[in-house]
Order: sequence, then structure tokens, then C-alpha cells
Amino acid sequence: MTAAIGSTHPPLSAPFSPAFPIRSLQDVERLEAVPLAQALPVQSTYEIFRNSAHAFGDKTALSFLPTADPADEPVRWSYAQLLAGIHQTANLLHSLGVGPQDAVAVLLPGCLEYHLALWGGEAAGIVQPLNPLLTPEKLASMLALAGAKVLIAYGEDGDSGFWTKAMGLRNAVPGLHTVLRVAPHGEAPGAAGPLPDGVIDFARRMAQPDDRLVSGRRIAASDIAAYFHTGGTTGAPKLARHSHGAQVFTAWACVQMQGMRPEDAGINGYPLFHVAGVLPGALAALSAGVETIIPTTGLFRNRQVLANYWRLAERYRCTYLSAVPTVLAALANVPLDGADISTLRYCRTGAAILAPELAARFERLFGLHVHESLGMTEMAGISTITPPGVSAPAGCVGWRLPHARLRIVALDAHGNASDREMPPGQPGMVLFHSPNLFSGFLDPADTAKAFTPDGWLATGDLGFIDDQGRLHLSGRSKDLIIRSGHNIDPKVIEDALGAHPAVQLAAAVGAPDAYAGELPVVFATLLPGAQASEAELLDFACAGVDEAVARPRRLTVLETMPVTNVGKIYKPALRLQAACQTVQALVDGACADLDLAARPAVQAEGESAVRVLVEGGDAALADRLRQVLDPLPIKVQVVLSPPGT
Repeated sequence: MTAAIGSTHPPLSAPFSPAFPIRSLQDVERLEAVPLAQALPVQSTYEIFRNSAHAFGDKTALSFLPTADPADEPVRWSYAQLLAGIHQTANLLHSLGVGPQDAVAVLLPGCLEYHLALWGGEAAGIVQPLNPLLTPEKLASMLALAGAKVLIAYGEDGDSGFWTKAMGLRNAVPGLHTVLRVAPHGEAPGAAGPLPDGVIDFARRMAQPDDRLVSGRRIAASDIAAYFHTGGTTGAPKLARHSHGAQVFTAWACVQMQGMRPEDAGINGYPLFHVAGVLPGALAALSAGVETIIPTTGLFRNRQVLANYWRLAERYRCTYLSAVPTVLAALANVPLDGADISTLRYCRTGAAILAPELAARFERLFGLHVHESLGMTEMAGISTITPPGVSAPAGCVGWRLPHARLRIVALDAHGNASDREMPPGQPGMVLFHSPNLFSGFLDPADTAKAFTPDGWLATGDLGFIDDQGRLHLSGRSKDLIIRSGHNIDPKVIEDALGAHPAVQLAAAVGAPDAYAGELPVVFATLLPGAQASEAELLDFACAGVDEAVARPRRLTVLETMPVTNVGKIYKPALRLQAACQTVQALVDGACADLDLAARPAVQAEGESAVRVLVEGGDAALADRLRQVLDPLPIKVQVVLSPPGT
């Protein structure tokens, strides 16, 4: 592919580059001294790719790894090739009748073609990335809600059923008139055989002009670029609308706050149906000339990618690492084995509050301080950032973006945002107003719930601002269970279990897990006189939950449910009990492996930690238990009791 810059396009401007290092709130305010319209003239994501292709040409933009073996050769696309493919994809979609108001759905794993679908889709219409782990019914409802005309789908099932789901959607969504089949990597031309009516081979139809948009479209900053679904893998899906201007601002702000430069390189293992992978993870890098590595179709869900991560970082001379805390927890169990990671200068995480124990462990093992950020779909992927060179405690997610505003307000009697401002150091709900604020949900009723009456985004996050102007998160107003980046609404589990005739109360929480971060578990109390076994209730609850990742792994029947003084179920107590159960199971397993009949006692230590008491002075057992329990993302104290006590 070759990419020429046509004269009918908007004027070219320079790619994004950092003005100066950000080390304080005063530095953020220095950026704001230049009016945003002057600092950021780019109107659309399409312009970002034109600017990058012009500036970087043959420099590598994307490197796809067919396998996780660091010795294998990647497939590389230059910035010029990427722009050419975006033109061809947009022109193909235009030929299929896709216009600026039409949705193009995407059901792909990690691959180069995902970037053609994303950015070509935004140049032609509105792109709608889909989570392949959702049930066919939920996927169909989202396509119908968006009015998707075209679906770009992977041509084999893999582990998520891509192609089977795509064929089912073709029949289930009346307005979906075309499916574009993306051939799996390495598939020989024509190997798929004849395709059904309405299904087109993506590569074969890419013979389109590669130097311009045939439509002649001039994209405005206010035009809608994408629909991203929120609510995680469970619950009723909501489609958040992103404008081109919001996505462009996210890319520019990330470059400024993180000091991103063309010599940087990083592995983007986030799924591209999620804002973290698409915007701060990909668009920001591609706006600044950075090389982005796509680690196999499985991304971070591929355990071999994690097992070889440090060698891959060495091979591609990565300068930054970005991953959610659950992935960091998994990487903490992967030894360096001599890998040279001296090029890594920045490690960033988000999506969940970082456990202090994990942050300390990561720094101890790899010499990498973990910098936290806050991102959300409703703010095009990023809200606050802790920049490189700034050391902050776990739970501190950094400074607001330039030209953004941040407030902390008290909660009202219903747990919603009030209009009472909280002083520095005092916790409350986090509110934002920012240039990358989303354009509302497709459903106006959902939009109304997202904002305060005076137009601020009510995040549902709880936190405070310190004396340096940095945001610290202290919890979530919604008790989501976060399993390997999947947000699970506990109400789905509770509603399923609550339908059992013997159940009086049900409460689902996350139990700590070394790999997934949290696993869903559920507690129940029974109606007076009712009888039901825990196994029976667990089977009943699982049968009522659609998504496999949301099905509870354990159920416990309680005599009484812990409640607050106003009668609300007190979930912190349940989380601690779930943590004790997890630790006890691991302790029992370790003792069984050692043929020990006695089991050390596991008990709560305070309100958030777990204590394991090893009696009799058995130091070897205590050391073994520490090894087993150390990967858990909670604080576990193994205490050795002297003989005779």
C-alpha cells in the first residue's frame, strides 16, 4: 500500500508532541496558558492519521505478533501503510452505503485489521466495537440499538466464537445488510470457500483508492466517531457516543501528560473493544509516532504473552508498560530470567484501584514504579494521569487533564452527588467537566442519570484531592466486581439467586484471586423454615446468569446478613469473609500437598486484611504459605507462633 496526500483534504498540521515534562499541577496550568483551539487544531481522528503519515512515513506504526515467541518475526505496518489501509477501508464502507450517521460494528480479536476497522470506520461513519464475550442476544440488542448496517468480523471462532456469533447476528439484526469477513492470519487466499449471500471477503474488496476519502467528507469535531458499550459484560448495555473532538483531545492530552515521543514503543494488550485499548492505548501512541505492538490475537488473555512478556519488552525495546492491575499481578509472577528491560521508563495502570502490596511488589521485583491513572468510557478513556517521573502512593491517580475541571462533592442521602463542595483531603464523589466528555448515551434517559443538574459528569467514584492537586480514589459507589478487566454487576447475580424460593437475601462480592484480581462469589440467607443446600443454590444462581465470567464461583449460606445501622447490606464485611475463605482454601491445599493433618487458623485482621496463624514454630510451613499467598491482591499476614504457646 502507498499513501499520497491529496489536495482536497484539510490542511496538515504537526503530529502531537509534548510541550514540556509534567511534574506538577502548575505544569498542567502552564499548558492551559495556550488556548485549546490554538494548541489543538485537529478536528478528527482521520486528521491524526494524515498528520502522522506525513510526518513519519515509513516508520513502523503497528507490529503484530502472530505468536508470543520473541524469536518469531512480526508483521509490521508503517504509518504510510496504515493511512492507505484506512482510506481503503473507509472507501469500501462508503461503497456499501455507510454514511456519517451509520454504525459499523466490529467483532475482531487483536489484529492489524482492527485498526483499519476502527479508524476507517470513523472516517466513513460511526464505529461500534463489540465485546466478543457477550452473549449473542446482548450483541444483537446492541447492534439493533445502534442501527448497524455493516459488521466487520473475524473469519473463525477462536475461543470467543467470533464467526458463529457473526453469522447469528446476520440473521438476528434486520438492518445488518453486510458482513465483511476478515481472514485469520496465515489463511491462504480462497481457503474459506464460497461465502454466503451478504458476506464479503474483506481483503478482496480492499481494492479501493488509497490516497483520499472518495466521499469527500469533511469531519467536524462534533461529529460522532464511535459507540462504546458500558456496563461491562453483564447488565443492560448502554451505548456511549464519542465525538471526534473528544477522542482527539484524549490522544493529545495523553501525549502531553505522559511525554510520548516517536522513539517510544509499547505493547498494547488491552482489548480493542474497550476505550483503554483504543484511545489512550492506541490513538495516543499513533498520534505521536510511537510503535505499538499487538501481542497475538489473544492479547493479554494469551497466557504465553504474559509468560514471555519481559523477553518481548526486551526484543522490541519497549519504553513503557501499560496494563490493568490484574495483569500486573500476573506479570509479578513471571521472573525476568535475564531479560534486559532497562529501556522501560514508565509503567502505568488503571481500571481498578492498585493494591499497595502489588505496587510495592512490582517495584521490588522489577524496579518499576507503577503510575496510576483514571479512565472511563464517559470521558473517552482518560480522566487523570500520574506522569512519568512523579512518585505517588497507591490509590493516587494523578492530576486532571489540561483544560479539564475536577470537583469533589458530598454524597446526598441516596448516595448520589450533592452540590456541596468538599475541601482538599475530604472524600466525596468525583465529578468532571472536560473537552473529552462523551456526547451522552444513545438513550436520553441514561444520559440524564450520568450528569448532575448543572452538567457535571457524576462518575460514581469516591475520592479526595490532596494538597498537590492530585486525585486519590478510595472506592466505588457501585460495588462492581472486576474480573480480569470485565466489570460484573453484582445485581445480576443477586437477582438470579434471589429468584430461588428458599432465598431471603443475596449479596454478591468479589473474592481475591491471584490471576483474575477478583472472582464473583455470593452470600445468601434463607427464609425461616426453608431448606436448600449450598450446591443447589449455586447451580441455581449460575443457571440464571448469562455470561460465564459473571457466574459465581462459590456460595455461602449465612445465618444473618451483615447490615449497616440503617439496614443496608454491609458488603465490606462480606468481601473480608470471602477473602478469608479464599485464603483458607489455599492454606488447606498447601497443607494437603505437605501431608499435614493440622490446618493453620485463618481470621480477619482489622477491616481489610487476613491473618494466618501457624502454631508450633513451623518456620518451613510459614515460608511455604507466604509463597502461596503472596500473589493474592490483598494483604495477608502469616504469623509464626512459637512452640508451646
